Amino acid sequence: MGTAILMSLRNLRQGGRRTVLLMVALAMVTLLLVVLNALAAGLEATMLRSATTLSSGHVNVGGFFKTTAGQSAPAVAEGARIREIVEREVEGADYIIDRVRGFARIVSENASLWCALYGVDIAEERGLRDVLQITEGTLDEIAKPDTVLIFAGHAKRLEVKVGDVVTLSAPTMGGVSNTVDVRVGAIARDVGWMSAWAMFLPKDTIRRLGQMRPDATGAVQIYLKDPNRAAEVIEALRPKLAAAGFRLMDPDPRAFWMKFETVNGQDWVNQKLDLTTWRDEISMMLWILTGFATIRFFLLGLLMLVIVVGIMNTLYMAIRERTREIGTMRAIGMSRGGVMRLFLLEAGGLGLLASTLGAAVGSALALGLNAARVRIPSEAFQAILMSDTLLLALNPVNVVTAVAVITGVTCLAAIAPAWRAARMRPVGALHQVG
Repeated sequence: MGTAILMSLRNLRQGGRRTVLLMVALAMVTLLLVVLNALAAGLEATMLRSATTLSSGHVNVGGFFKTTAGQSAPAVAEGARIREIVEREVEGADYIIDRVRGFARIVSENASLWCALYGVDIAEERGLRDVLQITEGTLDEIAKPDTVLIFAGHAKRLEVKVGDVVTLSAPTMGGVSNTVDVRVGAIARDVGWMSAWAMFLPKDTIRRLGQMRPDATGAVQIYLKDPNRAAEVIEALRPKLAAAGFRLMDPDPRAFWMKFETVNGQDWVNQKLDLTTWRDEISMMLWILTGFATIRFFLLGLLMLVIVVGIMNTLYMAIRERTREIGTMRAIGMSRGGVMRLFLLEAGGLGLLASTLGAAVGSALALGLNAARVRIPSEAFQAILMSDTLLLALNPVNVVTAVAVITGVTCLAAIAPAWRAARMRPVGALHQVG
């Protein structure tokens, strides 16, 4: 085996410019695969960060309260009891919070807009403190009554600054319009386009605006140490909540605000709990991941096809040039299997060396771009990527997988030429000229 490896390395070296060009092509494809995988992972990480910062935990125990069959609000009573059950029953939680939900029209002296409201207790909002970048004011201001945290986009549209007063207008639980004046306590940097419709206030401000009970909340949000366990946690939690006497909605993988029409059309009153994951809450945006994955699949598929054709063509040319050499090896006793292994080792060695080089350069490029914090100039791309800064999440497993895939494809492409070389008859190969 050692002799065959040495022979394959020697043959690659003798390939000269042809080997170098093929190696560069394989390295470039590997580089592109590593960077695209890092970009896809970065996009998903950004979506997870935006969703879990602004509107969702990894698992959410929310629901709807209906005063009449045709009128609902995104609120549930007995929020403290629900949270107690969740804290007791859920294993592997990093931390648990609850937020009050609402919708309102925000009116300033110069403009107005509709926005989702999230009532928070800043003291327990670890995620907000870790992610939000406050540009004006302080996050601690939102602990004070009748204050609001808005984002830079809101401040621009409403033409307000820290200290200005805006009016919230929304229907109460009973369907009557109500208003509350709040002071802008902080302005944060936009967190992707999801921040265009989210504002944060103290919980009691939203309860007073909607005339909710003191124990009402919008959703208990569970942040897991392993977000991939979200579906498992929901399956375990549903029977616990049902046993505690709570009515549950049927599973529906949509964001809570997309369910109002369905809920209002159902003939029940009082409340039902709705359990969702972070993916459910941003289900309308998962097309971004799907679209990017589709583009990546076709682009890499096309490049793989080009590489396969290039490898096969290169090896067929090498076989033609080395016909007498193959005949000599067969004449001195090398088996057909040995000849085939020799060419497969050449292809595998070329693929491994090239893909390792490409993966190393791709990883360095991804790390360099992250360190440079490249700003995305186009607002359209900022909306798609949900960030104004390019993020590539480099995963060692994806890097190793890219090397394995390229090496494997190279070996597969070499099977047909290697089989052809192994089928040569020694006498005919020795007497062939050219």
